Amino acid sequence: QPIANIEIYILDKQLKPVPIGAIGELHIGGIGLARGYWNREDLTNQKFIPHLFKADPQARLYKTGDLASYLPDGNVVYLGRLDHQVKIRGYRIELEEIEAVLKTSPGVKNAAVVVRKDQIFAYLIADQKALTELRTHLETILPHYMIPSAFVFLENFPLTINGKLDRDALPYPEIDEEVYISPRTEIEIALSEIWCKLLRRDKVGINDHFFYLGGHSLLAMQLVSKIRSQFCIDI
Repeated sequence: QPIANIEIYILDKQLKPVPIGAIGELHIGGIGLARGYWNREDLTNQKFIPHLFKADPQARLYKTGDLASYLPDGNVVYLGRLDHQVKIRGYRIELEEIEAVLKTSPGVKNAAVVVRKDQIFAYLIADQKALTELRTHLETILPHYMIPSAFVFLENFPLTINGKLDRDALPYPEIDEEVYISPRTEIEIALSEIWCKLLRRDKVGINDHFFYLGGHSLLAMQLVSKIRSQFCIDI
């Protein structure tokens, strides 16, 4: 519950109060609220909105970006970050849920998950030798659409000046050249080009796994259609 002199409201996307049990964004008001961000008028205007439940024109509510809901007893339960909840191919995904499962995997010291180009990438401080076991571990717990397309192993995570994880600074996954085998025949080259366009990748090797590269059932249907059109065969 809020501390003294602080107000909290859980609001939906239309800034309407949510009922008990429904999920919304946590908003904070009251005399303890800051005036805004230092030298960031754009961010202040975005996050500090006019108070919707007070007549005072100077009163503000702060959009925390936290997801929460009311319990029947009036307490509030924290559910994660709004910016960590994403929608991929129609599925609503909590990135923190994937991170939590990764952190329980053997040999994983820390984990971070981001979404780029409609693909889930996992960043790990872990033993690279455990990658096969890691995939197996995830597949026994998470649904297929929550399995990361790529795993990047780092010695340390990039941090902001406040000591928090800097997700924007995480490097884009690179193809492991030791494992990558380029297409050799005309057919392999043509197939690779189809895969590259569908998966939005610069190159695809002959041993690369369609689903590990971000493929899914809808893309697989497009893949079959393009192969049928280009090669005049059914697969």
